[in-house]
Amino acid sequence: MSITREFLRNPGCTGAIAASSRRLAAAMVAGVGADRAARVVELGPGTGVFTEALLARLRPGARLTAIEVNPRLAGDLARSHPDIEVITGSAERLAEYVPAADVVVSGLPWALFPRERQERILDQIGEVLAPGGRFATFAYLHAAWLPAARRFEAALARRFGFVGRSRVVWGNLPPAFVHRAAVTS
Repeated sequence: MSITREFLRNPGCTGAIAASSRRLAAAMVAGVGADRAARVVELGPGTGVFTEALLARLRPGARLTAIEVNPRLAGDLARSHPDIEVITGSAERLAEYVPAADVVVSGLPWALFPRERQERILDQIGEVLAPGGRFATFAYLHAAWLPAARRFEAALARRFGFVGRSRVVWGNLPPAFVHRAAVTS
């Protein structure tokens, strides 16, 4: 399934015109603690680039649950990765699908979401993350100045004890960076 085709079908739901690069995937999973996690959740896995990077780091016995709102992409991901749990649904209902997680990784297009949707999804992430849990998501460099992107960064800072940002991943189209956050006790 082409991410470009899905973007053209519904640009408000699929925020990327091209699949994320392996370099961005490596930056997303670096330092997020997937290698120590018992339960990892991926929001908006799309074509599975981050899924592959997570699977390469998961310890034996760890569970990966992917939540994808697009039924075509969810079906493709489930067929290509029968060893993970793929849920066709909205990240706004995360706590209904997964009671607890050590790590949440997100490929969601935060800068496209209105404030209320950003808040609902962040509330769900906060509800399921265990103490010491970690969250990673990315943003495109060219969109970092948009009001929705700045609002999202402020929301992260209000909710998490630690918030950081990676260096720019120039080997992605378009260039992007990773937001990292952690629940502190």
